[in-house]
Amino acid sequence: MPRLPLVSRADINDPLVRFMYDRKFPGRDPATQPGPTASGAPGNYEAVLAHSPDVLEHAVRGFYLKQTKKRKLPLKYMELAITRIGWACSCRWMYSEHLKILRGLGYPEEALADIPTWQVSAGFDDTERAVLAYADCIALDHGRVPDGLFARLRACFGPEQVIELTYVTGMFVMNAALIRALRLEHDDYDELVREMPSPPDYGFVDTEPVPLPRRD
Repeated sequence: MPRLPLVSRADINDPLVRFMYDRKFPGRDPATQPGPTASGAPGNYEAVLAHSPDVLEHAVRGFYLKQTKKRKLPLKYMELAITRIGWACSCRWMYSEHLKILRGLGYPEEALADIPTWQVSAGFDDTERAVLAYADCIALDHGRVPDGLFARLRACFGPEQVIELTYVTGMFVMNAALIRALRLEHDDYDELVREMPSPPDYGFVDTEPVPLPRRD
């Protein structure tokens, strides 16, 4: 289970939370009748964020902003950046969900399989490579973008499109952190980095190391 309890339908009095429940969990209460969403995810993102309806609304409006046809940047570029962010930020849910969206947008399986190693893949054109590199700069370098890369991005997109890509990319970096911190959806798993067991009689002793043999 996530680190916070799921909010039951019986405890909802906010219209936006009720709208999201009806949309994502039609006919059931995710807190008492858990079950996967249409994509196969556990389905607890909204049910946890419902503790703070204002936060849930802010997050959902961000998703709507990305998805609406009002955007000047084609959806495939936003989704490509988001999927790479899911990988770069080690967010299983984000990577999994948006990989499926890219598949629905017509990306071939060969290209999808190469997102983790896009740098050495021939499956992306120059514009897609610029988008992937930009996503890495925002996710891994905290927004530090080389001038050459930004120039390449400007050769591909207009100012409004660059703003959209930058904002959406940054928003999903934040969302990946939120998902992992609260252990939501596919990211509900124990810490992988931990001490591994040793034999019972093992104990470190601070002694002078044995001299290495000469190699001449």
